[in-house]
Amino acid sequence: MARALSGITPSGKLTLGNYLGAMKLFVKMQEMYEMYIFVSNLHSLTLEQEPLSRKKNTKDLVAFYLASGLDINKTTIFLQSDVLMHAQLGWIMQCHTYMGELARMTQFKDKSTKHSDNINVGLFTYPPLMVADILLYDPVYVPVGEDQRQHVELTRDLALRFNNKYGETFVVPELLLTKNGAKIMSLADPTKKMSKSDDAGDKGCIYLLDDAKTITKKIKSATTDSIGKVNFDEEQQPGISNLLTIYAAIEDISIKEAEELFKDYNYADFKERVAQVVVQELSALQASYHDIIKNDDVEKALNNGKEQASKIAYKKLMKVHKKIGLGI
Repeated sequence: MARALSGITPSGKLTLGNYLGAMKLFVKMQEMYEMYIFVSNLHSLTLEQEPLSRKKNTKDLVAFYLASGLDINKTTIFLQSDVLMHAQLGWIMQCHTYMGELARMTQFKDKSTKHSDNINVGLFTYPPLMVADILLYDPVYVPVGEDQRQHVELTRDLALRFNNKYGETFVVPELLLTKNGAKIMSLADPTKKMSKSDDAGDKGCIYLLDDAKTITKKIKSATTDSIGKVNFDEEQQPGISNLLTIYAAIEDISIKEAEELFKDYNYADFKERVAQVVVQELSALQASYHDIIKNDDVEKALNNGKEQASKIAYKKLMKVHKKIGLGI
């Protein structure tokens, strides 16, 4: 079974976009691949966050991984910071990365614009750490959204560069765009992605712990248009298209099937139905989350994941040390 690896950064409260765009997809993928899913908490240090909030966001993320259906017997779940080899290989990868490669990263440009009061060095240099996150485990596939394409392409470039210089060391991973994972946009501005770290995100985001009343209100207030027909048209009707995407992802049907289902609906009734399925889905998810938080499932999953991931990562790092002449 081919190995696949991905992760989410605990940079804020988890959203419906995280769930439909990644978590539900990971659950399906664990039946097809040997899955390694981690919490990239070292990456969260590039943005300002209170320590207690970071801890809570980290635990919540693992709890929601489990609540969504990830099985520790099929998927290795771990904290990036628990496997110390990430930081060390990250430094080695920095020393094999060119300044021009990092300067071209659109995520650095975007984040430094949004957080102009905190343009720290980590914002610029974290892509080589992401490269290390991947190369430590020799995954064949890296399932990510389009916004992470550059980072996987950098990973491939550095793997090839290292292999060419020192001999065969790393598997060169394939980018696996998460086309089956729904791309969920902001309810307030459907031209932008729903983001857990968006300062203006409350109105546009459905958080996984929102109650039914809040969810319903947000969906009923979602930006639409004056066309009056429920069609999937991301250019002319981005708001309606986003709601169709949400409905189709939850009900596990195609966009065309959802479009056909609502072709005779007015916007108010359409929003009402979307709100109902979102509330139903998240109510079940929340019930599972609360059960997990009450017991030691998170700690058990992370202890198990740390042990499994560390074995693989240590072996790979020692191979790298030998190749580049560290030690005597």
